[in-house]
Amino acid sequence: MRYPLRWLTASLLSLTVLSCAKQDNLPSPVAATTATGTADVSSAGFPEGFDTGTKTAYTTGSVTLGSGSWTLNDALLGNTTADPKTGAQSVRVRNVGSLTMNFNATTGAGVVTVQHAVYGTDGSSQWELWVSQNSGSSYAKVGSTITSSSATLSTASFTVNLSGNLRLQIRKTSGGTNRVNFDNVTMEQYGSGGGTTPPPTGTGKKFLFDGSHGELAGNADWVLDVNSGVASRYPTPAQSGITATTSETFWTGAVSAWGVALVKLGHTVEQLPAGTAISYGNSSNSQDLSNYSVFVVDEPNTVFTAAEKTAILQFVQNGGGLFMISDHTISDRNNDGWDSPEIWNDLMQNNSVKANPFGFSVNMDNIVENSSNALTTSTNTIMNGSQGRVSQLSFHNGATMTLSPTANSTVQGLIWRTSATQGNSLAMAASSTFGTGRVVIIGDSSPADDGTGSPGNTVYDGWNENVSHARLHLNASLWLAKLQ
Repeated sequence: MRYPLRWLTASLLSLTVLSCAKQDNLPSPVAATTATGTADVSSAGFPEGFDTGTKTAYTTGSVTLGSGSWTLNDALLGNTTADPKTGAQSVRVRNVGSLTMNFNATTGAGVVTVQHAVYGTDGSSQWELWVSQNSGSSYAKVGSTITSSSATLSTASFTVNLSGNLRLQIRKTSGGTNRVNFDNVTMEQYGSGGGTTPPPTGTGKKFLFDGSHGELAGNADWVLDVNSGVASRYPTPAQSGITATTSETFWTGAVSAWGVALVKLGHTVEQLPAGTAISYGNSSNSQDLSNYSVFVVDEPNTVFTAAEKTAILQFVQNGGGLFMISDHTISDRNNDGWDSPEIWNDLMQNNSVKANPFGFSVNMDNIVENSSNALTTSTNTIMNGSQGRVSQLSFHNGATMTLSPTANSTVQGLIWRTSATQGNSLAMAASSTFGTGRVVIIGDSSPADDGTGSPGNTVYDGWNENVSHARLHLNASLWLAKLQ
């Protein structure tokens, strides 16, 4: 993360190094075998965030939304502070009301997700997802009945797996006058692979970028793509449209350059939306970590729950890759009392699996520095891999790490502060293994920032600041996926 005044100070101290580095062009990713199978693709018009259109009364009526026309029965579009929502508004339903598509999704449906929460201080209610294959003449229930009991949005996932023309209907089935809000309905095309494809074992791997822990808080934009304030599961436009010449502006998130580069290398990327659970070994969760090779978490701003910490550590322990990105101390963007160094340390120290499993901790410091104090061995494929040799790393307000080989003998510093010896102190990036899985940590979000993000956010181009930043992130991604 950057603070402009501090960045200017750092620039004056390292002007010569930075100006030389910026003369280099970002290398094109080295070609890899294209992943087998079809990339996950959202149905046209989805995700539906309910942020367009106006309906202020519960009386049955139709409203034109981003995806098309919907009928809201005993439902309205709510935009008050008591309406849980991620954008400007969400659908609020009472009694046994419903919301129904008045148009067909012509490419069928694989997995459908719906975010839901109770309105204000209302009590719990239940609701169901129904699907029509005959333009609304009749409907069939899909999946289980869902209970909404929290005022915080959570995500329910339904495996539809039906081809042809489809319409969705969400029915509130209990709770009386208690109200429920619905937001961010996603629908993947039938046969696109989400939720039914096992973890990839060939060249093409699946990378999951977290968007569920405040990565959009404040001025943050640490996701691949944002639409109407939402980081939905599938970035749009569909990644199947990415070619060798596609720009990172294809998507709007501040780490879109990273995601686009991975797709060019033949891999698949997804996002974990806000309100979606982090789980491992839960077959009913289509975004369970077991479905992915690498989990990327860039500067989390909300603490992981006990269950989430167990899931993350078991994912790594059983062979998964975890890419951790921190930021500096006092970087609490949502003012909840937690910043990313504390959140990462809490994951590693307060869990049910193992204390200090990775052999490092994040220091509560704040540094601005361009360092060339890098590991130079030719056998380390993070520092000298298929995407090129990494020779420097620039922090614009980041944190360092302390390594503990006693806790984990595999921990390895990769880049250190200029003044440090290449030992266990003041590492700016590090790696380790745990069980059969792998971990990489970088102490600042700035190097992954590609300089283009959501409207209204101020971001800076760290990805292209020097050639080493893209190389480091891509080499590390491939190492975590066990491709080098």
